[in-house]
Amino acid sequence: MRTAALGLDTYRIRSSVLTEAVVRAATRPADAWIDTAPNYLDGQAQSLLASVLARHPIPVSTKVGFLTDQVIKDALSNRALTIEEAEHGHCLSASYVHWQCARNRTELGRDRLDLVFAHNPEHTVGDPYEVLRAAFTALEAEAAAGTLTAYGVATWDGFDTGTLTVPALHQLASEAAGTEHHHLRAIQLPVSLVTATAFTQALDEEGPIAQASELGWQVYASAPLFGGELPRLATLELTALLAPHLTTAQACLLAAASCPGVTRILLSASTPAHWAEAQAALRSPAIPTTTLRKVLDVLAAT
Repeated sequence: MRTAALGLDTYRIRSSVLTEAVVRAATRPADAWIDTAPNYLDGQAQSLLASVLARHPIPVSTKVGFLTDQVIKDALSNRALTIEEAEHGHCLSASYVHWQCARNRTELGRDRLDLVFAHNPEHTVGDPYEVLRAAFTALEAEAAAGTLTAYGVATWDGFDTGTLTVPALHQLASEAAGTEHHHLRAIQLPVSLVTATAFTQALDEEGPIAQASELGWQVYASAPLFGGELPRLATLELTALLAPHLTTAQACLLAAASCPGVTRILLSASTPAHWAEAQAALRSPAIPTTTLRKVLDVLAAT
């Protein structure tokens, strides 16, 4: 069993160290990846990434959904957004998705986007599936126009609450594309020893991670260290059970990377030391499923 690849998450990285973090992430171009969004770093993440990505043209996933003040102002001016949508602060309408995809390309300095996630559709007003139907139709049109390679759904608790399911998303994308050969190719969700519902299900070949894997989709694990809190919550006994040769942070990261079906771990690592430690952890052998199950059972009982 192989561990997931490592990708750089730009959500928590300070703008002052973003360039250096991307350069470190690009040292292994064969499996390098950057994850961002137009609302990260107060709306500046994509523009700040553009110059360094021009020198290091590695793949990037970005998003559509959440609105910054500047996006609201510009989208309203371009009639890509209604007043009601602007007041809600989140939108996945077809007109807005097309507009934001174009803006993402401009800000990132790219003619074609590698992967665009519909960002937290559980935050939408009304039926999330009806909203996603419009978003998927727009994203399929972007793919048909050659401006987008693939799209996905990024969620925090949409799968845990049952608001979203992989089979329903697959069906919706098939309807939007008019064929099962659609461009919905990825999901992003939190996977850690704390946010462990989907993790536990995957160990039994069930739940969204296993279902996405069966469809051949990529699975991006966000917040593998629970926003940096997990190493402070984990015990030395837990570390010894997971991977005694690693630090607590490394062991917790390796646990998420060992989850069956997870293809990439997204980590906000601001310093060279943290990135090197993460790379070293993911070079270790995957933690056996039996060990992961034992650890998650113990944690669930506490």
